[in-house]
Amino acid sequence: QLQASGGGLVQAGGSLRLSCAASGRTFSNYHMAWFRRAPGKEREFVAAITRSSSRTRYADSVKDRFTISRDNARNTVYLQMNSLKPEDTAVYYCAAVNIPNDYTFNYASTYDYWGQGTQVTVSS
Repeated sequence: QLQASGGGLVQAGGSLRLSCAASGRTFSNYHMAWFRRAPGKEREFVAAITRSSSRTRYADSVKDRFTISRDNARNTVYLQMNSLKPEDTAVYYCAAVNIPNDYTFNYASTYDYWGQGTQVTVSS
């Protein structure tokens, strides 16, 4: 089970940190990712991290502004979002997949488990 939190309303240029707490499985076996869905748009990839934190990947639209990290001891993955823009407004979802390799994945269909989403609203 994945539980996302940390969303809210913030002004453009502000910051938020999302958290996704995992339970019920061995968290360190899972690659993790964040996706988002804006109103009227399809779900899109935001960031991914391998189970060992050895690799990360970002969508071009968030590169240099967002940082994904994880704490396997706390069974939690984070998304630090800085310099937020109105176009970052969306529902953000965390996702997990257990694949025995050391790669990141940016396709939603790769992931087996999803959190319930947390709303991020950035005002201009």
